[in-house]
Amino acid sequence: MEITFPDSLTEAQGGRIVLLVMDGLGGLPHEQTGLTELESAHTPNLDRLAGRAALGLHQPVRAGVAPGSGPGHLSLFGYDPVRYNIGRGVLSALGVDFPLQPGDIAIRLNFATIDAAGRITDRRAGRPSDDENRRLVAKLRAGVPGSGDLQVFFDSEKEHRAVLVLRGPGLSAALADTDPQATGVPPLPATATEPGAEPTARLLQQVLDRAFEVLADEPKANALLARGIDAYHAFPTFQERYRLHARAIAKYPMYRGVARLVGMETQGASADDQDSVHRLAQNFTDYDFHFVHFKAVDSRGEDGDFAAKVKAIEAVDALVPQVEALAPDVLIVTGDHSTPARLRAHSWHAVPIMIVSPWTRPQADATFGERPCARGELGIFPGMDIMTLALAHARRLAKYGA
Repeated sequence: MEITFPDSLTEAQGGRIVLLVMDGLGGLPHEQTGLTELESAHTPNLDRLAGRAALGLHQPVRAGVAPGSGPGHLSLFGYDPVRYNIGRGVLSALGVDFPLQPGDIAIRLNFATIDAAGRITDRRAGRPSDDENRRLVAKLRAGVPGSGDLQVFFDSEKEHRAVLVLRGPGLSAALADTDPQATGVPPLPATATEPGAEPTARLLQQVLDRAFEVLADEPKANALLARGIDAYHAFPTFQERYRLHARAIAKYPMYRGVARLVGMETQGASADDQDSVHRLAQNFTDYDFHFVHFKAVDSRGEDGDFAAKVKAIEAVDALVPQVEALAPDVLIVTGDHSTPARLRAHSWHAVPIMIVSPWTRPQADATFGERPCARGELGIFPGMDIMTLALAHARRLAKYGA
């Protein structure tokens, strides 16, 4: 394994770290109040912690780049999201505990609805229930076999999302999505983005064609859209890089997937945010690093619902005392990217962060919001430096140089 900075400085002993991630935390000011969602929220617990924390804003990828959830989390975990970027299909497969092997091609699927002319009318097939999703996946497993050296695997993810894995010799992941990201048009054909991937594109199209036949009698989920296509390869782990025994707690499979990619332990889906905090308390001292993910903040931002995003932030704030009661040596609260309700999408804006430990230079009157964070001691810095700061505050980094 290649040793990268600061990996060579890490020490096996030190404090315990908790990373709380409110997905899509950053926002933009409301046109009437001039306050962001975080600044508008009633967050007495986070504000109290801010008064003894190091505050700042982090850029998940680069200035001006709006990250996806995968790159945003890889940055939080200290992996350069440009160098280590990987397709959503791999993260989805890992998130549902599919036993990927090196060279597998993992594809994230959307169940979708097409009309008699083959045009997409609903890219999410009416958002089927998880039980309905599992029924549809079982139907695909029974009706879409592999052929020759090609093995075909379907797995259920959540609601309208599923996973397709292709396994066989000579496969390439240099394939374009078949999801046109629009309605009123047909799905795109499987297309190679490099000449060497053309045989794999033909195989994928054959699999999708057969899947469409199997789903043809479904009233809503009668089509599949392929997205996030990539080949699986192992990443250096938290244990190898940081000497940390780490675990992830999350409701949604994708976030457990990106955590598994870097060697964190996962233990199934949380039922809700309260259950996530309950799981955190279980076997807390068995781990050096805990990643806890809260999704609703991002979802409400993508809905464009400013007030609902405020409430989602307040719901997490109410859980903070339970986390404090576990007495982590370092507590970090941040997001993987910004999702302003005004934009209804991920954005390039820097993300608020607080680091609570005994080794900060606090602003006694600070609160947790974008503008107080901009004035904090951390300033605006690259997101992939968060793990270095976490290790430093946990006293897990040796001095550099003589």
